[in-house]
Amino acid sequence: MSSPENTSESRDQKLARNVSELLQELRVAQAGVQFLFGFLLAVAFTEHYARASGFEQAVHLTAVVFATAAVALLTAPAAWHRLLFRQGERPRILRVANGLTVAGLACLAVAMAATVLLLFKVVAGPTVATVFTVLVALMFLVLWFLMPLRIRRNGNDGDH
Repeated sequence: MSSPENTSESRDQKLARNVSELLQELRVAQAGVQFLFGFLLAVAFTEHYARASGFEQAVHLTAVVFATAAVALLTAPAAWHRLLFRQGERPRILRVANGLTVAGLACLAVAMAATVLLLFKVVAGPTVATVFTVLVALMFLVLWFLMPLRIRRNGNDGDH
């Protein structure tokens, strides 16, 4: 059940709180995507990578591109906040940061799925890799996007 709006909170206080909450949420995602990005960079310098198939290298590069985009998109709101926070731009910062964050999470989900595809293809073969990649992609889609969008569309389902 959602809590009622705090009527004693001014518009500026609410905006400041919303920006603060967003930046706290981004810290969680940023740590994960930066760790993934470091891992993906290190993979290219291993012996196995030199022997990897063209498909494996393409999947790896896809993961790197999407992880890079996720880093850029998920760190952009902090930059926007830092550059604009005393300019009276909190409403714009929140609006843009929300879009950047959702896009960043989508890129992170693609990077994670590509990484799973690469790992499982090398370790377990293409069939197992395909099955687990589809499951991982569906997990991200359902947990990160479909469930919250359903709740947003339908309102609170009465779950507490």
